Amino acid sequence: MDWISIGSLSDIPRRGARCVDTPEGKIAVFRTQDDQVYAIDDHCPHRGGPLSQGIVHGTAVTCPLHNWVISLETGKALGADEGAVRTLPVRIEGELLFIALKALASRAA
Repeated sequence: MDWISIGSLSDIPRRGARCVDTPEGKIAVFRTQDDQVYAIDDHCPHRGGPLSQGIVHGTAVTCPLHNWVISLETGKALGADEGAVRTLPVRIEGELLFIALKALASRAA
């Protein structure tokens, strides 16, 4: 799998996110309170809200527009809501973060 460097763990505050622009769109990279890192598309399946601006709690994020809760692990909407966003593999080497470029390309097709 081809991996691209997207920065370091310290670039993302705990319970926060940052965006990475890719040819297939914006990817939101999240860091949980216990330093788990997840990468998902940066748009809510409901109305396209910027998930990177949402509130991170546990391994989920709440969309800032209409309060949909999205699992960072699966990309699926939680509760009574339906829909999902793409998730991407993340690799951590020391402080450096990488996402799988091949996964990006294959999921965009």
